[in-house]
Amino acid sequence: MSERLQQLAEAGVSIWLDDLSRERIASGDLARQVAERSVTGVTTNPTIFATAVSTGDSYEPQLTELKGSEVSDAITAITTDDVRAACDVLGPVATRTDGVDGRVSIEVEPGLAMDTDGTVAQAKDLRARVGRPNVLIKIPATEPGLPAIRSVIAAGISVNVTLIFSLQRYRAVLDAYLSGLEDAADAGHELSDIHSVASFFVSRVDSEVDKRLDAIGTDEAKALKGKAAVANARLAHALFRRVVSGEELDGRWPALAAKGARPQRPLWASTGVKDPNLPDTLYVTELVTSDTVNTMPEKTMDAFADHGEVEGDRVVDLVAEAEATMADLERVGIDIDDVTRVLEEEGVKKFADSWDELVSTVQEAISAAA
Repeated sequence: MSERLQQLAEAGVSIWLDDLSRERIASGDLARQVAERSVTGVTTNPTIFATAVSTGDSYEPQLTELKGSEVSDAITAITTDDVRAACDVLGPVATRTDGVDGRVSIEVEPGLAMDTDGTVAQAKDLRARVGRPNVLIKIPATEPGLPAIRSVIAAGISVNVTLIFSLQRYRAVLDAYLSGLEDAADAGHELSDIHSVASFFVSRVDSEVDKRLDAIGTDEAKALKGKAAVANARLAHALFRRVVSGEELDGRWPALAAKGARPQRPLWASTGVKDPNLPDTLYVTELVTSDTVNTMPEKTMDAFADHGEVEGDRVVDLVAEAEATMADLERVGIDIDDVTRVLEEEGVKKFADSWDELVSTVQEAISAAA
């Protein structure tokens, strides 16, 4: 057992692996991650699947069977098979945690990010195809994604809301979740069976802000590099706490909780550090707090297992510091609303590019297998 990762888990952070492949499942590596590294969940995206398909020969038999199929159908078959198998590996964790953990995420096609009805339809289809209660359907938090999130939750389907950068959009996500739960209750669904996480992206905020701070060029601006992302995430967590305490969103949460509803936990995504001048465990160590998820690429998990430190809760008592950091950023000329707008637009494009990469990879792999 990795002692450092175990300490992180004991601090209330659910450790999810941001990676999946058929080889990882078949070799028993995923099961070892669960048994030895405190991993309690898995997140995926098209780039992860493209890398998996292009590496090794684990997919060759299925690719041979899929020759002549539409590429989109082949992708659905490959990805849902892997997610179903991973759900089975994580099943005991889901049972042990009453469904809170043991979750595996699969994403709707990025091309549907601006299509509410298309997102809802595919979310329902993916849930049915995977056929496991511990699957999470990833839906991006675009404006058209918000009503889709509400509708999918209302249908009793558990959701991983992804691509959240701003506090304003996060508040809208929380509202969509509560509205979906209210609709689900009206429809007769058991609320305790519905789970959700809200994936708040971290490192990309620093990448964009730090680029702007360098352009400003003053000593005061440069002193703020590497601080925006953690401050933004801490303020998001403060908003989450206000919602579940009944202070925000018209105090609707306590009534839902009384009916068995589960809180939509914050999930720290994009936690791999991109700036070599920053500590490689920054977005893990500085965001430790209970009832959260941190989904890590394996490189980040390895770094934390080797030299990461759990220094107590690094979120709840640091809200004032986070507010001061955001005020300092505004004072030197950083428009955080513009930053998060740009990041969302780039994020949607990166998701689409990632999907195109997966389509190309699967097409080439099917041709090679044939």
